[in-house]
Amino acid sequence: MSKALVRLRMSQADAHYAGNLVDGAKMLQLFGDVATELLIRNDGDEGLFAGYESCEFLAPVYAGDFIEVSGEIIKTGNTSRKMKFEAKKVICPAPHAGDSAAELLEEPIIVCRAVGTCVVPKERQRYNKVEEIV
Repeated sequence: MSKALVRLRMSQADAHYAGNLVDGAKMLQLFGDVATELLIRNDGDEGLFAGYESCEFLAPVYAGDFIEVSGEIIKTGNTSRKMKFEAKKVICPAPHAGDSAAELLEEPIIVCRAVGTCVVPKERQRYNKVEEIV
């Protein structure tokens, strides 16, 4: 099945709450970006996100954290694409060591997991089509 990966740093603009805490909805936004890439790779179309069947927020994310978001298609239907996603914190600020210090985490911290379904209408699917024999 198709897989995709995005890694980015949470900025001060992503901090939504006191203590530079990033809103959990940011992880869902990133899962949506990964889903879009998966659909383009699989079908040649961005498709539409239909919904999540599960979502777990497991650890806090702060401005300055580097987050790695991965996803994969785990089941393909006629128009549906079931996907699983995982977001991990891989680098975090280390203010105790200096203003610009950061630490590569020895063991990434899973901050969010989800399972969701996207759809690509049949007429929009450009790849993996079985040609009709006339």
